[in-house]
Amino acid sequence: MNILILGSGGREHALAWAVMQNPKCDKLIVAPGNAGIAQIADCAAFDIEDGGAVVAFAEENAIDFVIVGPEAPLAAGVADRLREAGLLVFGPSEAAARLEASKSFTKEICDAASAPTAGYGHFTDAEAAKAHVRANGVPTVVKADGLAAGKGVIIAMTEDEAMAAIDDMFGGVFGGAGAEVVIEEFMEGEEASLFVLVDGEDVLAIGSAQDHKRVGEGDTGLNTGGMGAYSPAPVLSAEVEAKAMDEIVKPTMRVMAERGMPYQGVLYAGLMIKDGQPRLVEYNVRFGDPECQVLMMRLGAQALDLMHAAAEGRLAEAQVNWADDHAITVVMAAEGYPGSYEKFSEIKGLDALPEDSSNMVFHAGTKTQDGKVLAVGGRVLNVTARGETLQEARDRAYAMVDGVDWPQGFFRRDIGWRALK
Repeated sequence: MNILILGSGGREHALAWAVMQNPKCDKLIVAPGNAGIAQIADCAAFDIEDGGAVVAFAEENAIDFVIVGPEAPLAAGVADRLREAGLLVFGPSEAAARLEASKSFTKEICDAASAPTAGYGHFTDAEAAKAHVRANGVPTVVKADGLAAGKGVIIAMTEDEAMAAIDDMFGGVFGGAGAEVVIEEFMEGEEASLFVLVDGEDVLAIGSAQDHKRVGEGDTGLNTGGMGAYSPAPVLSAEVEAKAMDEIVKPTMRVMAERGMPYQGVLYAGLMIKDGQPRLVEYNVRFGDPECQVLMMRLGAQALDLMHAAAEGRLAEAQVNWADDHAITVVMAAEGYPGSYEKFSEIKGLDALPEDSSNMVFHAGTKTQDGKVLAVGGRVLNVTARGETLQEARDRAYAMVDGVDWPQGFFRRDIGWRALK
């Protein structure tokens, strides 16, 4: 197969790395890619949110299968354009992608599916939102309704923080994503992510992970797109996973199909788990980043077979073959992230690091210039390792981190602490 992956981050590097291991992959192109992806696949430059441009490129390059990495092309209807052109694609329709693109839509679907989730209010003006907070108290969670690149969620512990978050969102800090706001009940417990493949009818759980959203050690500081992750997540036991599938995922997918927008692709269910009971925090309509990196490290070549089965409607016959192993990824970010940060600092030492089935540095925000690898994003590298135990994987990952020569970068030293404490 000739395969096209859309995206430029660590998630797409991990997808490309796994796909390349499968003998069914004859040629791989990633658009636009990054410095790390360019070492293993061809990269191409065109607007991946323009469905017509994606279709034209796929047809010109005899592409057999398109894997959509990030959420923005899905929300823009790129998967629909590809299907209309008769191309095989992994990723939901624009209508189904609203499960991520609109928090209020997701809440409405959860209500219809009787899926356990946080109580909420949906607001289009600041004063009504503030009145809701005063009436219901804090802590509370203030969310931009639309896509905000993982940053449009504020956990407000005080009323002043909640009011400031409401003002920021309606004031345009998150652009159009904050034109509407959802305010949710604060849920206590431990958060974990469940990843499920869906082909419109059948569902197949393909693994769990736990992300570290806060920028500082001990889960302190500002929310980020994720500073590290590990898989599997011990809190998501087989019993909790079965509950999440039966009470949350399957009813949601049934309602989506009943409403004429059957879901196809990967569904990321962010769960809050307390006393063995999962409740939905959010859905994402693509692999998480950096959770994808640890999942791909564990799945390897079979990831392509599973995604292909979902795209062709063959999930009923598919199965996941898990090794009894663990994987961890540590994000190296540019100093200042998630605020303003400097670009174009040079990263050295990468060539000396191991690259094999147990050790990989996945690039997120990098580019190559004059033979040098430069940092051009906030989250820049995902240093990823696997081992028989989480401790073994962690030791490997941090040994690689210590081999990276990049004074302008920083990272958390405590990724995996919940599972190892």
